Amino acid sequence: MTLVALLELASVFVFALTGALAASRAQLDLVGFVFLASLTAVGGGTLRDLVLGQGAVFWVARPQMIGLAAIAAVIVFFTAHLLESRYRALLWLDACALAVAVPAGVGVALAQGQGWPVLLMMGVATGCFGGLMRDVVCNEVPLVLRAGELYVTAAFAGALAAVLALAAGLDQRAALIACAAVTLALRAGSLVFGWKLPAYRPRPPRR
Repeated sequence: MTLVALLELASVFVFALTGALAASRAQLDLVGFVFLASLTAVGGGTLRDLVLGQGAVFWVARPQMIGLAAIAAVIVFFTAHLLESRYRALLWLDACALAVAVPAGVGVALAQGQGWPVLLMMGVATGCFGGLMRDVVCNEVPLVLRAGELYVTAAFAGALAAVLALAAGLDQRAALIACAAVTLALRAGSLVFGWKLPAYRPRPPRR
């Protein structure tokens, strides 16, 4: 199994865990857990494959991906009550999922021979859109849109790290590892140290 395939597998499973945790916070039934876990797990990759014009969306070509998301949902359904803070667990699992989804998106675009702008966009899209769909369905302010939150920024920086690593002559494996490391470091820094970008603050109009 290739590194990109492993990253995609990990992305599906961990994002599914976050979707199921969101379902537990919304007090959904088991079917709701599976639905939200699956939506979160494949949302970003589906958008990526549609934009890139892949012959078949990845989970259509490999239906076992949906089965993996369903397994994650069932696990969380029976164990979520054991967590001290489901929201804190969701944030950290989401950070880990982002760190594997972004390089997965970059790797898929790279396999198509796409240029660096597409690599950047596909890394960000793969990492961010599943969580965006999860939060919208749960009627919460999406993590990707929270003021100053290093989320899209972390995804973009990770994808950029991969592009720069490739430009420096490193191989694909090293570039994707660098992508994952930068993404996780920035997202974790945002959670632990409160790293944020300056947010817009309205000013009174001039007279």
